[in-house]
Amino acid sequence: MKYLRILFTTSSNVPRWVIFIFDLGICAISFVLAVILRYSFHLNNSTFTSIVTVLPIVLLIKSVFMMYFRLYSGIIRHTSVQDGINVLYSTLFSSIGLFIISIFYKSFFIAGYTIIPISIIVLDFIISAFFLGSFRVFIKLLYLKTTHISNGLILNYVIFGAGEAGIITKRKLEQHKGSNIRVIAFFDDDNNMKSKSIEGIRIYDFDKDLKYLTSKFEIDSLIISGINLSNNRKQEIVEKCLGLNINVQSVPPVEKWINGELSFNQIKTIKIEDLIQRDIIELDIEAIGKQLNGKVVMVTGAAGSIGSEIVNQLCKFKIKKIIIVDSSEESLYQLDVRISESIHDFNKKNIEIIVADITNIERMKGIFERFQPEMIYHAAAYKHVPLMENNPSEAIKTNVKGTMTLADLSVEYKVEKFVMVSTDKAVNPTNVMGASKRIAEIYVQSLSNFIKKNNSSETKFITTRFGNVLGSSGSVIPRFKKQIDAGGPITVTHPEITRYFMTIPEACQLVLEAGNMGNGGEIFIFDMGKSVKIIDLAKKMIRLSGLSLGKDIQIIYTGLRPGEKIYEELLNDQENAIPTHHSKIMIGKVRHYNFENVKNDIQNLLDLYNSQNQTAIVAKMKEIVPEFISQNSPYEHLDNKQELSEVTVEKLLGK
Repeated sequence: MKYLRILFTTSSNVPRWVIFIFDLGICAISFVLAVILRYSFHLNNSTFTSIVTVLPIVLLIKSVFMMYFRLYSGIIRHTSVQDGINVLYSTLFSSIGLFIISIFYKSFFIAGYTIIPISIIVLDFIISAFFLGSFRVFIKLLYLKTTHISNGLILNYVIFGAGEAGIITKRKLEQHKGSNIRVIAFFDDDNNMKSKSIEGIRIYDFDKDLKYLTSKFEIDSLIISGINLSNNRKQEIVEKCLGLNINVQSVPPVEKWINGELSFNQIKTIKIEDLIQRDIIELDIEAIGKQLNGKVVMVTGAAGSIGSEIVNQLCKFKIKKIIIVDSSEESLYQLDVRISESIHDFNKKNIEIIVADITNIERMKGIFERFQPEMIYHAAAYKHVPLMENNPSEAIKTNVKGTMTLADLSVEYKVEKFVMVSTDKAVNPTNVMGASKRIAEIYVQSLSNFIKKNNSSETKFITTRFGNVLGSSGSVIPRFKKQIDAGGPITVTHPEITRYFMTIPEACQLVLEAGNMGNGGEIFIFDMGKSVKIIDLAKKMIRLSGLSLGKDIQIIYTGLRPGEKIYEELLNDQENAIPTHHSKIMIGKVRHYNFENVKNDIQNLLDLYNSQNQTAIVAKMKEIVPEFISQNSPYEHLDNKQELSEVTVEKLLGK
């Protein structure tokens, strides 16, 4: 066995001519056996002479078809169904060839009075096909046996999905050197496939049979092959597996296989993002394209998580020019590199990358003057809650003044649509960041109503509001991953804290869809699905990492950060939503504001920037947004109505 293992694990394969000669030897033995069986083991000199005479012609015919079907080219230890089919075809056509020759040449045998009997041809076909196939199966089983006992540890795997992708996954596991993997079962939801077998492996019902198989075999891992499962079903599978301490892996979709073939390294442990993301969104691509094609489109905050994905989505359309605006030089450089590497269908000459601060009126006016944008996706904003709680002046400068500047310039330069990316933290805000975004929403909405009422502009202002996105710079998931990799502990602010999650591509697709359907003045709210308890998220990430809570890694509670909510909302108490034609997009029915009053209030707020009196700034924000109630914040005292009436902005400024 030791020498066999050395033979099979060597990097070189047996030369093709050796396999060809071995197959010819099998064919020779098969023909002789066929003749012996035909004459019931009663051989005489005449029969022996006939065998010697005919055998070279038989081998010549068989060698022709073996070469045609390339039996010698397959790696025998990796024999597949296709190899078996080739063996069958080769032997079948060889037999047909012998039958034809035996008809035309009556004197094949030296005796001269007989031909190759059909019975010998049939027996030869059966025996040679059996031996050639058995030889390949035997070598494959021997290979699996010798390579899987290298360290004495066998890993029991099961595969969910008994289709073609599942079969390919099984073979790839068996072929991988030193993996010591044994596939013991398939699972599938197709009732027509249950209780059947594929390549000797039975197909089971996942919901009924998982516990039974686990108790019988001690399953190490379940692989979800590249089948179309709903996200809810995938979550059910993962939850049951994790509850039984079974590792869960997944195979990428077929279109992501390398050169059309699955690589063993592509079989990855399933990630938490795979469970949170939802089913594919159906977009009206034709309608969106009709709106965007041939237009000049500007994206602000284009180097951020949302902005860069919006750019990526826009590159799928025939846009005249994309104006990419951001204040971060390094992030813009990285975006430029990604565009060059990943976007091939879009002409890079149609992309203009600009370093600019959206609060700089002169700089932004120059950009509007030069490029005359027709569509704007405004994603530039400060979004980090604790940082903005400590820096209110910067929150109002970027989130409020920046939005106000862009909105005013959009009216002046006759932009067709202005789509603002907002946040669920603007609803009943408990922090400066959320309040600043709510003030920006109020300005955009009131400006839209004003220009509609006065027919002073055709610019349509649209606001989109959604929750946390997976993979963004401030997302909790990357932080948890780093903490797990470091051995913990995982830090969670509060045991009851929940959040809505959406993938970045999903959020940006809905932004494009909302921008397409908007007529101006709407606040579009995205269906964020169910809120996720952060502590449950952390526990699931620990289990997906193959670790044990308490034994391998700890979770500690650090307390709510400044301005942080326990629960988040998409509408406040005085708002409700109406559905649209898209199942994942609703329109929030929000309060209307007088534009002149809003403009004056916001200008007074922005005038406070130079004072750098953070308390005065927050007090003014609370005047504009009465529902802004601070939580776990140094500004909580401003929510005392009696104190707020005594501590006016003027008093705070010492006037």
